[in-house]
Formats: sequence, structure tokens, C-alpha cells
Amino acid sequence: MSDGGLTVLDGTQLRAVNLSLPSPAGSSLTGAQLLDFADSKVSESLFGFSLPDTLKSAALKRLGVSDELEFRREQLDRENASSVLRNYVDAIANELQDDPIVVAILDGKTLQMFLEDEDDFAMLAENLFTDLDTEDRGKIKRNQIREGLFHMGVEMGIPPLSEFPLLSDILKRHEAEGEDELGQAQFAHLLQPVLQELADVLAENPVVVPQKIKINNGSKLRKILADEKELSETVEKIMQEKQEEKESLSTKDVIRQYLEKNGASLGLPPLKNDEVVILLYDVVLGDIENGDTDAKTSEKDKFLLFLKEILEKFAAQLEVNPTFHDLGN
Repeated sequence: MSDGGLTVLDGTQLRAVNLSLPSPAGSSLTGAQLLDFADSKVSESLFGFSLPDTLKSAALKRLGVSDELEFRREQLDRENASSVLRNYVDAIANELQDDPIVVAILDGKTLQMFLEDEDDFAMLAENLFTDLDTEDRGKIKRNQIREGLFHMGVEMGIPPLSEFPLLSDILKRHEAEGEDELGQAQFAHLLQPVLQELADVLAENPVVVPQKIKINNGSKLRKILADEKELSETVEKIMQEKQEEKESLSTKDVIRQYLEKNGASLGLPPLKNDEVVILLYDVVLGDIENGDTDAKTSEKDKFLLFLKEILEKFAAQLEVNPTFHDLGN
């Protein structure tokens, strides 16, 4: 995938992974060897991305492993190890399905496109120089090229220095040559080989950068729909809010009002001023009728039926059309 674009790690990449155990020196493996091998295979299947320890621990808990250190000391025969391996990777896939991770894969392609088009590169260099020349002197310091790359950022194929220490080495080699101050043409002349070397290095060793983006795909809603206790507690909160309201609202309107304020805790995307999410609310709640229920139905059961219907429709919509929320804003 070209950098600048985003890839969603939602577990689908792991469903068909070849999980044949390596040929061992002995007939058994330790839990530590098994996990190290599994994590390596998972990372390989996820473009080299290393999953956070919290996610891997959650996957182990799905398997009933409460003490990871103790599990790492265990000896497993090959048949048992093979089964645990598959179950562990499936558990990771399920964790990612419930809470996907968004990454940018920087492989040098975006940089190469700029370098191969003279007009695009000239415009890029000019815009960067203008941004860096804050005093409008027509000159900038040579070492400001670092700041220029920061301006380009992940969206234009530049990995963060924290994720790609080689970037510092590339810059040091080019910063050491020539005059301390550069005009626009000189800056462009310096920028080109820096970007070319960076593109070449990334083509051989792509960098995967996690993004601060939350995906709402309905998975948390489905968990809540399966949890009668949490649904009951949510209904009680909604009914409490209705009692506190001075205006007489329909059941649907009361639930909508509650979800608009508290939906994020149930797995709904935050409303804010997001037109996509506002439209989602209108589509889902527009399909819900305030129809009559059996006179014998208690008010709580009436709210519960409405809430379930609404959440099920939200979950179905989000499964087909997930929403993305920038956690950086």
C-alpha cells in the first residue's frame, strides 16, 4: 500500500496465516518459545507492525491464561503447542476485530512520486521553503531541512524520527556539506537527494506507523447487546433521565437524547459536529417507530425493547460503514 494512505488492522490479515511450528531440537516447546514464534508470525503478517503488549495480554486472557510468566515457563508437546498457537493467533485476530488499529505503511512510494514529477517536486520544495522562511529573508539555515521534513509528515511519506532513527543519519550526511544558509534553489537541490535516499531505504524496509484514529465498527455494541445486565443498567439510567426532564418526550426521543450524550460509552461514535455521525443517528432513529406496546408491558421493558432495536440498527450500520474518529482532535 502506498504511504500516506491508511491500513486497518482488523484481524482479517491473520485468519489465513501459515502457523506450522518450526522444526525443534526437541519434542517440546516452552510457552516463551511458542509466544515468541507466534508474535513473530503475527508481526510478519501485519507488515512488520509489533502489536502492543496490552493487546497480546488480552489475547492470552481469551485463552484463559491469567499468569503470562507462568505460561512462558510451561513445557508443551508439539500437538498441544500447535493447538495453542492457532488459538492464540485467532484470539489476537478477535481482539483486532473488536478494536482495530489504523496504521500508515511508509514504503517510499509517495516520495518517489514527488521525485519523478519535476513540477510536483518543485512545488513541494517551494512550499516547504516558504513555510521555513518565516522572516521572509529568502534564506534559511541548512539544518532547517529537518523541520521541512517534519512539515511533510506521515501524510507525505516521512516517518517520525522516533520510529525511524535512520532518518537522522541520512540528514547528518547531507547537512554536513555546503553553505550554512540556503536560498530556495539551493534548498531544493539539497532536499532532492535526501528524499531519494529516504525513499530507497523505505522501499527496502517499510515503516509502519500507528495512527491516533478510533474505528467504530459496531463490535462493542454487539457485546453490550449480549450483556443483559449492562442493558438493564443502561435502561435504568435512561429512565432516571426521563424523570428529571421537564418536557414530555417520546420513548425514542428520550433514548436518542441519552445516546447523544453517553453513546461513546456504549460503543457509538462521538457525535460532536461530525456530519457523518449526525446522519447515522438520523438514519437509524428515523427507521424506528414509536409504536404501541402491549398494555401489560412495563415501562422498563418498553424502554429495553426500544433500546435493543436502536442499538441493533446502529451495530448493523456500523458493521457495513464503520466511522473513523481522530483521537488527536
